[in-house]
Amino acid sequence: MITSSRSLCIIFFCILLVLLPNIVRGECTCDPEDDDRDKTQALKYKLAAIASILVAGAIGVYLPVLGKTIPALSPERKIFFLIKAFAAGVILSTGFVHVLPDAFENLTSPCLDEHPWADFPFTGFAAMVAAIGTLMIDAFATSYATSYYRKSHFGHVHVHTHATHGHAHGSIEYAGESELLRHRVISLVLELGILVHSVIIGISLGTSESPKTIKPLVAALTFHQFFEGMGLGGCITQAKFKSRGVAILALFFSLTTPAGIAIGIGISSFYDENDPTALIVEGIFNAAAAGILIYMSLVDLLAADFMNPKMQDNKRLQFGAHVSLLLGAGCMSLLAKWA
Repeated sequence: MITSSRSLCIIFFCILLVLLPNIVRGECTCDPEDDDRDKTQALKYKLAAIASILVAGAIGVYLPVLGKTIPALSPERKIFFLIKAFAAGVILSTGFVHVLPDAFENLTSPCLDEHPWADFPFTGFAAMVAAIGTLMIDAFATSYATSYYRKSHFGHVHVHTHATHGHAHGSIEYAGESELLRHRVISLVLELGILVHSVIIGISLGTSESPKTIKPLVAALTFHQFFEGMGLGGCITQAKFKSRGVAILALFFSLTTPAGIAIGIGISSFYDENDPTALIVEGIFNAAAAGILIYMSLVDLLAADFMNPKMQDNKRLQFGAHVSLLLGAGCMSLLAKWA
């Protein structure tokens, strides 16, 4: 599982590096805005953004993991449901309010040819395809992992254990392992969706030369990275990866946006945000990321927790989780005013 996650991330970055030279080439009739440009001041804010986003992301993703040493943060505690609901609200809002509108803006830009980009709603289509693709990966990966475990473990129980209590023990063990595999698939797919939009956000910030644009983004993205990290960290904790796996997933999450900012700084001198190729690549990636994040937040995070018997049997916990969800989605939506 971890190897496949690393491979996906490596492939994604390779594709991005291959596309970058094409993104920065080409002519466009849309002129970039020259107002409020100050490269020196902008660079200071960018470096501050790298540091604050890196720290916030690392703290956010590792905080749920500390449940092993801090009982209050354990996935078995009620407060974990509230924190996860808030983080899921942040991720849901990120998909609907931040990433998807950016994709619409990219793919409906006047800098693009009217045909075919004005003839078909590519943004919604790409988001839908990504959501369906996520569902298929989710289902197939879980099915394969469950089938593999059943053949290697559960079958062994039936062959060698004939007592009724033996069968019951085997069934419980199988159900627990199946749930664990499910959490691992969720963690890997969610991480992939987050990485896609994080690197694009980082590049967009890194290429900006307007301090007025960057300054509010630093605070907004720091907040966003922290709570998105908590959502991912909660999934990683429930997946019970080994220490090495946790470190790899947390490291990829923490470094992606800062790495995107660094790439943006490197190409800012010749990057044209209105170049048609740049708009198309960013738009498709943003739409796909939005589809993944919306699916994951609704299906794998919110639905799974809100239908959990622990929450269904506790009205106070249910109410608290709903409030946490609304607060998370509301706070992240409010940040759209600046980011």
